[in-house]
Amino acid sequence: MAKHSKSPAQLRAMFGANLRKLSASYVSISDLSRQLGINRTQFNRYLAGESFPRPDVLSRICSFFEVDARVLLEPVDEIGAGQDPIANPFLRNFVGSGAHDIPHDVFPSGFYRFSRRSFIDHDVFVVGLVHVRRDGTNTFLRGFESRAAMQMQDLPTDGRAREFRGIVMQQEDGIAVIAARSNAMTCSFNYLSRVASFENNYWVGYVTRTVPESVGGMRASRLVYEYLGTGLAQALPAARAAGFCNRDALPPFHRRLLQPDQPFT
Repeated sequence: MAKHSKSPAQLRAMFGANLRKLSASYVSISDLSRQLGINRTQFNRYLAGESFPRPDVLSRICSFFEVDARVLLEPVDEIGAGQDPIANPFLRNFVGSGAHDIPHDVFPSGFYRFSRRSFIDHDVFVVGLVHVRRDGTNTFLRGFESRAAMQMQDLPTDGRAREFRGIVMQQEDGIAVIAARSNAMTCSFNYLSRVASFENNYWVGYVTRTVPESVGGMRASRLVYEYLGTGLAQALPAARAAGFCNRDALPPFHRRLLQPDQPFT
């Protein structure tokens, strides 16, 4: 046990190195110090490995950079900020800033019914259900491809094969979702912006899939999301109706927003 212990000087050096790496993406150390509520001179001592923060200050630093107290013991690239590409300092102020703390009034948690044109058959539409939830500062999405869609592509139809998950990011004028099936075998990008409606519960945009141009079918299509709320009573009927349908069977406002007669550009 003793041979693995670090001296106070080694711990200070480790913390200082980690703090320098976490701070590297910030243009101004003075501004960063102000955001943290830490005296600039004292913050410089932390960076230089000359001092430890008090427990309350350490907690504030860890919360700000979204790491834990292992920054005292391990290189930051071997703990959360290094393993999570969005939380990594290289992306935190770019991709990461849009992926964290999305206001509920911008994109609430709960169930959404979505519709789009089938990528495989231009005359067929897909209606499905997804669930959006918060986990800490992140907003995640989860859903299942319909069995019919999987069969059409000669793919397995068990729950694990059909499941997809994604992360939601706020954009200047809407929401973006990057979603993938297990092991990232396929991926899609969704962009949505809110549209005026009676209950303010519709978003419209487009979805693209990651397939080569040589593969048959479309790679991009209009997309509609309808917020159903958080209760199962609203979600279950939508889940039972999920799958393929023709344009006349689409929910009326979905059909209006999808503009089936207008080519997607």
